Amino acid sequence: MLRIYDIALDAFWRFVEDDGWAIASHIALSALMSLFPFLIFVTALAAFFDFRNLAEETVQLLLEAWPAQVAAPIGGEIRNVLTQVRTDALTIGVVLAIYFSSNGIESLRIGLNRAYGVKEMRSWYWLRLESIGYVLVAAAGVLALSFLVVLGPVLWLTAVRWVPALEPFGWIITFLRYAATSVILIVALVVAHMWLPAGRRRLAEVAPGILVTLALWLAAGAAFGRYLAAFAGNYVTTYAGLASVMVALVFLYTTASIFVYGGELNAAIRRYREERP
Repeated sequence: MLRIYDIALDAFWRFVEDDGWAIASHIALSALMSLFPFLIFVTALAAFFDFRNLAEETVQLLLEAWPAQVAAPIGGEIRNVLTQVRTDALTIGVVLAIYFSSNGIESLRIGLNRAYGVKEMRSWYWLRLESIGYVLVAAAGVLALSFLVVLGPVLWLTAVRWVPALEPFGWIITFLRYAATSVILIVALVVAHMWLPAGRRRLAEVAPGILVTLALWLAAGAAFGRYLAAFAGNYVTTYAGLASVMVALVFLYTTASIFVYGGELNAAIRRYREERP
């Protein structure tokens, strides 16, 4: 237990030395600015493949992991932007949306490069193309998962119609919905830690930071939700009409700090293993 404490403390002080707080603010702002372009592209992609009804489900699926006090106001703003079905999937507007969405990926790369103590040697244009590729894959993956989430209840009702004994097990659909959100988070974290920063790492090397990140995200989400339930009026008093945006930004800043700390923790474990006799 003492070694675990020493490693966790070493990771925290390296996080501070590596300007983790400043990098987390950069990631949070980039994520918030990338969220709307990404969802605009997802909506255009859904319309292009005639999956228009999946756009709303995609928004709900992406925000399901957020505390309700954060997801509700920002979700309302997102739906205001996406009320018009976008069919301009091949126009310059959506191309720019893809490019701006990739800024969020680049901010994660910067944070992990600093956390793992590696220097980026790849060309900037190659990194940008790689980030755009991640955006495209993420959009397709989220749409596919949203399609399965929408299709699930339909298949379940059909199954219950043929086998009425299955009706008491309707909770399985809710469980699968939350499982889909968990899959998005876990896959995103694994891809980010293994392939975004310079160099290569094995799954065993990044697993501790990923597990700690997920655990701290759950704790931080619950704590932040309780805080907002008690003191939400403070944001309205201070930021007026910008309160919902500031709430989302503070929440993203918290999650980004935890994300960067997960990388620092993996680096601290690696240092401990290298220095151990």
